[in-house]
Amino acid sequence: MSLSIGIVGLPNVGKSTLFNALTKKSAPAENYPFCTIDPSVGVVKVPDDRLWQLAMFSRSESVIPAVVEFVDIAGLVKGASVGEGLGNQFLANIREVDAIAEVVRIFEDGNIHHVDGGIDPIRDIGVINLELVLADFQTVTKRRANLVKDTKRGDKDAIKEDSVLLKVETVLDGGKLASSAVLTTDEKEVLKSMHLLTTKPILYVLNKKAGNTNLDEIKDDRWNELMKFFDLTNSSYVVVDAGIENELKDLEGQEKEDFRKELGADDDGVNNLIKKGYEMLGLMTYFTTGEKETRAWTVEKGATAPVAGMAIHTDFRDKFIRADVIEWEKLIEAGSRANARDKGLIRTEGKEYVVKDGDTIEFKI
Repeated sequence: MSLSIGIVGLPNVGKSTLFNALTKKSAPAENYPFCTIDPSVGVVKVPDDRLWQLAMFSRSESVIPAVVEFVDIAGLVKGASVGEGLGNQFLANIREVDAIAEVVRIFEDGNIHHVDGGIDPIRDIGVINLELVLADFQTVTKRRANLVKDTKRGDKDAIKEDSVLLKVETVLDGGKLASSAVLTTDEKEVLKSMHLLTTKPILYVLNKKAGNTNLDEIKDDRWNELMKFFDLTNSSYVVVDAGIENELKDLEGQEKEDFRKELGADDDGVNNLIKKGYEMLGLMTYFTTGEKETRAWTVEKGATAPVAGMAIHTDFRDKFIRADVIEWEKLIEAGSRANARDKGLIRTEGKEYVVKDGDTIEFKI
């Protein structure tokens, strides 16, 4: 399953620095707007200690983690929806991803220019989200205009689609994200084909900088307003020091933790970002484990056993007979698969079984 998260934000907020920290790739990260013109793409491992515990348990020759694709998209500016600052190209890049990581600067640094002057997270979020809203408004109004002929002659599908689009257009016209429109499940399915920017889930990434004035530390009015916004909109956010994480990207284990503390950062914001992004996409992980390989497989939450098996091969769906399932902790606690089977801990599940996060599975075909 290939799903991607686009890293967006205003110029000079730390998008490419964050991307480098995430992917250990070297994308341009200079101190000027539009440094990143073509999107860089990186496949990022999802941190999961369960995978490594299972690999040690099975003494596996290889370990393959779940992954999420991150796309570094160049900075948006006011007017992007009408082509300002290479806006059309960037909006097209955003349209192609499954979710958005919106980077918002929360640090003061006179040496790093901000396109709008001072630091104001709510203003920055407003600029970015408004451009996405305006772009979607154009898309919706254009589609509704194209439906006029079919709705006038009584085409039921066209009338249904136009009704859904009218609801969304009203929300967008009020400056709100399309995701805030109150729609039924059927209406959401109708809207899917539009690939609107503001129906994508958004994770706000608050970028701080050690040694500088950070809003999460001083907790002034700007920070309080930001928290109020997140509460009112039920939005998810993570705090990251992209600069420090980028410096530490080639280190591992205790050495990395020691250097992080020396540099003044306590938390690994990047791992939190990857995990939250994975969750935001509605994904979960099940495992296969043995001497040859322990592997994390990515499926959507709610997937039945045959559908989950497709992550490995379509035969596991088409020729599915049963699945032997045990929770990863119970397998390790049992000491061996044979012990787990003797204790009755391994369950035989059929086609209707809904896979749970952390299951270890053997498919039978």
